[in-house]
Amino acid sequence: MSWSVRTEEIAAQTVLDMPPELQRRTANFLRALAIEAGGALDLGRRPPGDPMDGIGVRHSLEVPGEPIIIEYMVMRDVKEIRIPVLVWFH
Repeated sequence: MSWSVRTEEIAAQTVLDMPPELQRRTANFLRALAIEAGGALDLGRRPPGDPMDGIGVRHSLEVPGEPIIIEYMVMRDVKEIRIPVLVWFH
């Protein structure tokens, strides 16, 4: 089973409020994040970004070259990267 990404409602609305080109780049980044983070976790490595807790569930990272910060959660039991917080500085 491969890893997936899911944005929660408020984070998804933030993406929908972006200009179309930024929406596309953000969606591509989130898909790539699921692949990269999931691959790292499958190999027993730390996923990208900065840890936000002591148990390896919450992480934070900036989208390179974009005015966006993402907080994500690793849901190991269902192999999902969940995006509860996405901040767009516009």
